[in-house]
Amino acid sequence: MQAPLIYVVGASGSGKDSLMRYARKKLARHSGVCFAHRYITRPADAGGENHVTLSPDEFAARTQANLFALHWQSHGLSYGIGIEINQWLAKGVTVVVNGSREYLPAARQCFPKLLPVLIEVSEATLRQRLNARSRETSEDIEKRLQRNRDLRSSGSFSAVIRNEDLLESGGEALVSLIQAHSRVLACA
Repeated sequence: MQAPLIYVVGASGSGKDSLMRYARKKLARHSGVCFAHRYITRPADAGGENHVTLSPDEFAARTQANLFALHWQSHGLSYGIGIEINQWLAKGVTVVVNGSREYLPAARQCFPKLLPVLIEVSEATLRQRLNARSRETSEDIEKRLQRNRDLRSSGSFSAVIRNEDLLESGGEALVSLIQAHSRVLACA
């Protein structure tokens, strides 16, 4: 029986990367859980998540060679999840990926038993966090907030984790969800 693929999404500013780092650290010794690195055409020192940097040409070559289980474009960058997750899932390992909201329908087609998880904050908190980053214009922030409203109303998530308070609160909720959907391997 194949283990579940937990597909975590959230608006920019929701704290998704922070919660995933927290859960990854807490579950590092759990043999039945793997966090997949994303392959991204973004510099390694760009901050945010721990990812594998590829040049656009490297990414295109890997795409052409069918080395990604999932891949998409967003905000001028290319993102991919390697085909190694297929082997992990087949061995009974629960795989957690940092997904894309827009790519969710395609990901569901590739992995019908996918468990989509939304990291959510209130619109006021999201606005505050986006303003504090000073990376987007007011117009860009309004577009992000509208995309988030549209996403929240879609109702296409198996679980929603609130990330309003301390990192530990949302982090422990994510850890509990992952543990509830994973199992210890009887043999490898």
